[in-house]
Amino acid sequence: MDIITDIILRAGRSAVELALFVLLPVMVVMLSLMRLLEAKGVLDRIVHALAPVLRPAGLTGLGVFAALQINFVSFAAPVATLTMMESRGASDRHLAATLAMVMAMAQANAVFPMIAMGLDFGLTLALSVVGGLVAAAVTYHGFARGLSAVEGQLDETLHHRVAEDAKGVLDVINRAGAEAFKIAVGAIPMLVLALVAVLALRTSGAVDLLTRLLAPAMTAVSIDPALILPTLTKYIGGGTAMMGVMDEMLREGTASIGMLNRSAGFLIHPLDVPGVAVLISAGRRVAGVWKPAALGAGVGILARTAGHALLA
Repeated sequence: MDIITDIILRAGRSAVELALFVLLPVMVVMLSLMRLLEAKGVLDRIVHALAPVLRPAGLTGLGVFAALQINFVSFAAPVATLTMMESRGASDRHLAATLAMVMAMAQANAVFPMIAMGLDFGLTLALSVVGGLVAAAVTYHGFARGLSAVEGQLDETLHHRVAEDAKGVLDVINRAGAEAFKIAVGAIPMLVLALVAVLALRTSGAVDLLTRLLAPAMTAVSIDPALILPTLTKYIGGGTAMMGVMDEMLREGTASIGMLNRSAGFLIHPLDVPGVAVLISAGRRVAGVWKPAALGAGVGILARTAGHALLA
């Protein structure tokens, strides 16, 4: 019983420290910046400029906005945009392409805190864009070509608050801070459970056993066996849980900054059990296209993985 209590307390302490002292300040700054740019109309101009260029990849103006949200806010931020697309008449084919792009890109709630751990932000962002575009294109022109491309009367106006004076700016910042706090606190339960599971697996020797069994095959293809633990955590518990495990491994010396950057392509994205569950909650039609979207996202993640392995 003492061992179980010690595991829970250690996991809880690590989760709270990571959420409140790493995730929260980063998200406050990034969300405030994003919401101010949104309120000033800067994002509207970016979306309008990029939408015609990205249309051949199956992305609409709102799809471009979803890309900005996943890269600079959090993996859950595009849910509202996907819901908006569904309600405003976007076709199933465009929905699938947008969902695939979102699932293939690097989510900000993991990327920005991991910069403090040594993650190369420039490379990660560039390859995130490449992977997202690849995912959208192969989904729209390949995996989702059998879906309906008929669109309703589209309304791609972005409705958001404006910041025309000091009071408006302060209101936007306060709301962004509250949103960041909600994200950070909401991440604590998953972080605690994931870290408890990880520490329990380590203490029981299960991780060491699995590593010994898989190490020869992984070494043969030049993959570090230390990636087994964060990979299992990521695909079961999500990107935030993986971030907590990677932070622990870096502190203990069982992982390196080089390994973190080389593995970012297949570790930092929302194509995992919690991520897919949250994204398909956007609406009935969004949930209906998750299979072709997941296949397209897999291709995009493969492109990102190759890029990180070659360039990191």
